[in-house]
Amino acid sequence: MQPAFELAAILNRHWDQANEQLKLNGWQWRTLQAIRSCRTASLGGHIDQCDHCGHLSISYNSCRNRHCPKCQGQQRETWMEARRAELLPVPYFHVVFTLPETVNRLCLYKPAVVYNLLFSTAWSTIESFAADERHLGAQTGMISILHTWGQTLSLHPHLHCIVPGGGITKSKHWRAGRSRGKFLFPVKALSKVFRARFTAAVRKAFPDEPKEFFESLFKTNWVVYAKRPFGGPLQVIEYLGRYTHKIAISNHRINALTKDTVSFTYRDYRQAGNRKEMTLAALEFIRRFALHILPKGFVRIRHYGILSSKIKGEAIPIIRAQLIPWVPEDPMIPGVTAAGIITRTCPCCKKGVMHHLMDFDHRGPPAEYLKLNEKSENNAALQQAI
Repeated sequence: MQPAFELAAILNRHWDQANEQLKLNGWQWRTLQAIRSCRTASLGGHIDQCDHCGHLSISYNSCRNRHCPKCQGQQRETWMEARRAELLPVPYFHVVFTLPETVNRLCLYKPAVVYNLLFSTAWSTIESFAADERHLGAQTGMISILHTWGQTLSLHPHLHCIVPGGGITKSKHWRAGRSRGKFLFPVKALSKVFRARFTAAVRKAFPDEPKEFFESLFKTNWVVYAKRPFGGPLQVIEYLGRYTHKIAISNHRINALTKDTVSFTYRDYRQAGNRKEMTLAALEFIRRFALHILPKGFVRIRHYGILSSKIKGEAIPIIRAQLIPWVPEDPMIPGVTAAGIITRTCPCCKKGVMHHLMDFDHRGPPAEYLKLNEKSENNAALQQAI
């Protein structure tokens, strides 16, 4: 179902005013411009044709920007299929590392530094607990995904992490967690170690910050949240699909636009996740969205330990060989080929597959294809009517 309102429409309506009043950096403006241009004539387009009935489809190109609400579907499916090939027949845990609001000030002017420290400290904490014989005594792994937003587009940096319930010992043997899959590591201990290590890292990275700032980091308890294990490996894939390519706000959450305001829905987790509506001035909405545009080249999905690209090629076959034989329940994510390419069924005959025919630039498709497309659309409408 197509959303009633889009982020691109908000940007187009208030672009000149935003340029005059908002103080954003060049990379943020480039990202917003890409979102404005997504699936418009300015990016050119392509023509696809059905291999069964010959139906033509003319489409404008996507911007493929990772912050764009329209461009995450194909990237998400391809990434999920790659992760599916790496699943292990073991429990997986969901762990969330959250930074306190006190650190937000540092995120505003040196986001890459703070976010890199969040990644490295979270993995350092998990790695240390896994290596400890009292908890596991093995090398584990982690997939971590950075989210920087809260439900109201406020700055709320946190990591969603997927951690398998076990690891490989030095003798290359799989060792399951000692909790028998009920929990990963003691959450309170994780929180204290994470806070101490992150504070030490920030102190080193920001030596000019006042002493009072570092003292304030120990005045509140930090939140490390660990959920119960997923129901099975396929539930891990479903979870990853929801979180990996998520952006600060989707078009479907935007409820209304007026001359000067934007209204959108959000969940209030302080009240059992009740859905509410918030209205912001349009420029404030754009400013908040821009807070979550990551620095150029910043990697927001990272793999560690036995799930890292360096180790998983050797580690995963060893682990699978030691555990019970396992075949994934579903042979393939629907619509994704073995090469990770998403296929599209013909909307006209519902039998054939759409294949790329040609590209065109901002001047639009050739006139002869426009005529053929019009005829093709008329035939499709007639077939649907029948």
